[in-house]
Amino acid sequence: MLATEPDWTREELRRWWDPSRQLLKSIRQYQKGQSRGGAIGATLKAIGLLQYRFWSVVSGAEIPLNWKFSGGLRLLHPNGIIIDPRVSIGPNCMIFQQVTIVGGVKIGARVDIGAGAKIVRPVTIGDGAKIGANAVVLCDVPAGATAVGVPAKILPPKSQRVIDKAPVDRLTVMEKSL
Repeated sequence: MLATEPDWTREELRRWWDPSRQLLKSIRQYQKGQSRGGAIGATLKAIGLLQYRFWSVVSGAEIPLNWKFSGGLRLLHPNGIIIDPRVSIGPNCMIFQQVTIVGGVKIGARVDIGAGAKIVRPVTIGDGAKIGANAVVLCDVPAGATAVGVPAKILPPKSQRVIDKAPVDRLTVMEKSL
C-alpha cells in the first residue's frame, strides 16, 4: 500500500469495547453529519456527539470534533492524548498514550509517535519518521529519521547510519581504563 493511501482496516471495529476506534468512529460520524446538513445530517451529528462525549471520557483523550485527519490512524492506548485541531496528520500513523501535539504541526504518512512524546512547536515531521517515547520535539524531523530525547535529537534513517564494525578487544579496553 502506498504512503498516500489510507489503510481503513486499521480503524475498523474488531469488537464493541474498543475505545480508540470508537472515538475515531464518533468523530468521523459527527463530521459526516456536519458536511451532509439537513435533518439527516443533524441526526448524524447528534448521535456522533453523544458517542464522542462517551468515548472521550472512557479514553481520556482530548481530540477535537473538528480535527481533520487522514485514514488509517491508530491510537493504541488513547489515554491522555491531546491534539490541537490545527494539527495535520497523514495516513497510516500510530500514536501511543500520553502524547501532546500543539497547533501547526504537520505530520506525514506512516509516522509512529511513542508514549509520552510532546511536539510543542509548529514543526514538520516527514513520512516514515519515528518519535521516541517521552521525546520533546522542538525542530523538524526529516522523512525516515528518528527523534529521541529531551530535547529530541534527530537520528538519520537506518540506511544512512554509519556503524563501526571494527572488532573490540575487551581486554585491551579494560587495560587502558586501569
